[in-house]
Amino acid sequence: MEEKIVTLIGAKLANVGDEFIFLGVSNSKKCEECKLKKACTNLEVGRRYRIEHVRDEIKHDCSIHEAGVRVIEVIEPEIRVAIDAKYAFKGSKIVFEPVDCEITDYNLFDLCHPLGLKEGDKCTIMDVIGDGENKILMAQGLNLKLVDVKREKELKV
Repeated sequence: MEEKIVTLIGAKLANVGDEFIFLGVSNSKKCEECKLKKACTNLEVGRRYRIEHVRDEIKHDCSIHEAGVRVIEVIEPEIRVAIDAKYAFKGSKIVFEPVDCEITDYNLFDLCHPLGLKEGDKCTIMDVIGDGENKILMAQGLNLKLVDVKREKELKV
């Protein structure tokens, strides 16, 4: 079962199923002095999270969020990414390397450089999208496939 992380988010943003990229703590002095800072900032900067549960019965005042903050449970969801087709096998373990492409204005750029994944992340391919029929050929001669990957968590010692 997926490990859920308990954290805080602005009450207006607390919607089950919504995804967000954690950008870090505000530079506000109010955040530095807040007793809830540790719970508010316990996510990893630059990672994608999906809200799995909102604890509606719990709401805290916040100097940054006008409607306060709610306690939520989040997970790191699977992320769709384009990878070299020769590595696209369901269940395979890969080390994520963004596609080496200099074109930034094509419609697949976000799939080649997805938010939430970083170069060197260890991932498991959970699904190959349209296996056998979904080869993406780009102007640079790259042979790519779309896959859904799950980032492997690093064990903290």
